[in-house]
Amino acid sequence: MDLDYVLPLRWDDDADPAELTGYLRRLAGQVRVIVVDGSPPRQYRRHARAWEGIVRHVPPRAVTANGKVGGVLTGVRLARSDYVVIADDDVRYDAAGLAALRALLEEAEVVRPQNHFDPLPWHARWDTARTLVNRAFGADHPGTLGVRRSFFERMGGYDGEVLFENLELVRTVLAHGGRERHAPGLYVRRLPPDARRFWAQRVRQAYDDLAQPARMAVFLAVVPGLGYLLARGRLASVLGCAALTAAVAEAGRRRAGGRRVFPASCVLFAPVWVLERGVCSWLALYRRGRGGVRYAGRTIRVAAHSARELRARRQGGVSGSLGARKPTTLCEPSQNGLVADRPHRHSATVARPGSMTRPS
Repeated sequence: MDLDYVLPLRWDDDADPAELTGYLRRLAGQVRVIVVDGSPPRQYRRHARAWEGIVRHVPPRAVTANGKVGGVLTGVRLARSDYVVIADDDVRYDAAGLAALRALLEEAEVVRPQNHFDPLPWHARWDTARTLVNRAFGADHPGTLGVRRSFFERMGGYDGEVLFENLELVRTVLAHGGRERHAPGLYVRRLPPDARRFWAQRVRQAYDDLAQPARMAVFLAVVPGLGYLLARGRLASVLGCAALTAAVAEAGRRRAGGRRVFPASCVLFAPVWVLERGVCSWLALYRRGRGGVRYAGRTIRVAAHSARELRARRQGGVSGSLGARKPTTLCEPSQNGLVADRPHRHSATVARPGSMTRPS
């Protein structure tokens, strides 16, 4: 298949890569695979031995605050096909999913499929409620995208100084006149996190909503609204709001044949998730006031740039939303082929303490 698969990752622990190795071996029989590995030296060497002869395994050659973007810039630059899949290390495509994504890239510069968790422990069902509510309004963001390499290079990549990097990439493509294809019926499996990582991701996920002000305003109103109704003794209204939230989630579950991958039990978590997001939105706003959210050892202030700002940057001749820095320069290897900063997992959710990504 004429397709390149770019996997940016960073593992800080000594987790056995056997499961991922098996997946990469299956992938390599169908597409070219580029793993941009920002793991520490010992883990990097272990991965190199495990994946020798299976994939192209390289260190990142771009320095960005959000390390995943550096991995993507490196991987896309090394791709040979014009059709590229970018995926976190918890994403598991099958042959049919890859073929469908490749076909959709014929008519768009960026393609957004739909992730679903499998297996589904309780916390994955809770997080799936977020997906269902997002689907009801057509705004879910997965841990994988398809892009056209030629267009990606023409627009100069995208800004790596943001937290919500997938939204930044999609908005940058649109700002440069590209076409997006949202494919809510293209289901791609995703491995769930463990419960500890799930809890650690709550505020960081809410911080992403700062890139979507109207959405953020809705969630900021949840806690005051609930407090008002309870103070007035309007329990029936509270229950009505919970039922309405569940109905919205069910609408998202039924969209594009979603019932075959999203169990009905996930709908029951929707009111709980909305309350959680309402609380965490205030915590995210507090973090913003303190200068940003800590991520992979750095503080990142910007969730993602607005579409208006990205269009203005393009009109001002700023390549790739990266200011005076040129992505092509950032992607040049250092003398020893390594850089000091390494990518960190941003959207992936595999239960590994030092993993590169967290779900958006």
